[in-house]
Amino acid sequence: MEETQKSPSTPVTIRDVAERAGVSKSLVSLVLRDAPHVSDTRRAAVLAAIAELGYRPNAHARGLSRAKTRTVGLIVNDLRNPWFVELLEGVSATLHASGHATLLTDSRTDQRIGRSSLDTLIQQGVDGIVVIGTTSEGDAVARIADDLPVVLAGTLDPDLPAVDIVTNDDEAGAHQVTRHLLELGHTRIAYLRGPGRISELREQGFLRAMNEAGLAAHAVTEAGGMSEESAHAAAGRLLSAPEGERVTAIFAFNDASAIGVLSVANTLGLRVPADLSVAGYDNSPLAKFQVVSLTSVDTGNFAIGVQAGTLLLERMQHPVQLQRVQKVATSLAVRGSTGSAPS
Repeated sequence: MEETQKSPSTPVTIRDVAERAGVSKSLVSLVLRDAPHVSDTRRAAVLAAIAELGYRPNAHARGLSRAKTRTVGLIVNDLRNPWFVELLEGVSATLHASGHATLLTDSRTDQRIGRSSLDTLIQQGVDGIVVIGTTSEGDAVARIADDLPVVLAGTLDPDLPAVDIVTNDDEAGAHQVTRHLLELGHTRIAYLRGPGRISELREQGFLRAMNEAGLAAHAVTEAGGMSEESAHAAAGRLLSAPEGERVTAIFAFNDASAIGVLSVANTLGLRVPADLSVAGYDNSPLAKFQVVSLTSVDTGNFAIGVQAGTLLLERMQHPVQLQRVQKVATSLAVRGSTGSAPS
């Protein structure tokens, strides 16, 4: 196959080098910075491509190769979701105390305009990355995780040998909130599922509590996503059943989806908690508003953020080590959205 050659007047770009070497643009950036974590094989491939194409890095790239930038990239999946606020505070406080600045990106916004948050951060020369919550850039994280320190905070995906994880005990938290609903006398309880392994663990906790109560046959699970909009349709399906068959309590994957349930209940004229109890997960600022007063699992997000920042600093100093997984204990914040089961 004949290769397409660039005209002499067209400058060679990082993308050209990446395509020739068979690697990502992020990896080329790491080689240009002389990052110590890149494998010898991939470094050689990039350097060979640079030589073959005659690539000349700009002044910014040459500056990055001389010294660390003391910046850390933070990736969140959707800035509209307030659950990450305390976690972000914990990460930022820890990194700033060590003299590192932080750069925040929103994967959802970046994808809408056709760019990768991860590539943006790499091109800015960050020394490490914290992925906060479920990410849509799991494949990109996997590509660079061997070459740049990465820590996951509040999520379990992607599970990679060189990536540390800090999260809450999702199975225990879901078991705890389901037990709360059972103790209030509810027997017809539904769990609105979200995405990823975290939701699977929460579903396991929900089902374990229902099984322990001898109510496994009455457990209902429904795909509800992780936003108010996606949960709205799921709640509509659950709450449209006849009164004698309708669930009397719904445990939602997170607080945003629980707000969707509350909205549907209000539209249908169901009183919360007299007719329907609703519980969320994350104990976000949304849950604490008096007008919402949502019972929710507190995930210890600030502590998760502090631990994530600490692990990243350690991995930046000692990149070659086994994956570490840390879990922060949950607690239950009981508010006005849950009450005794209707008689």
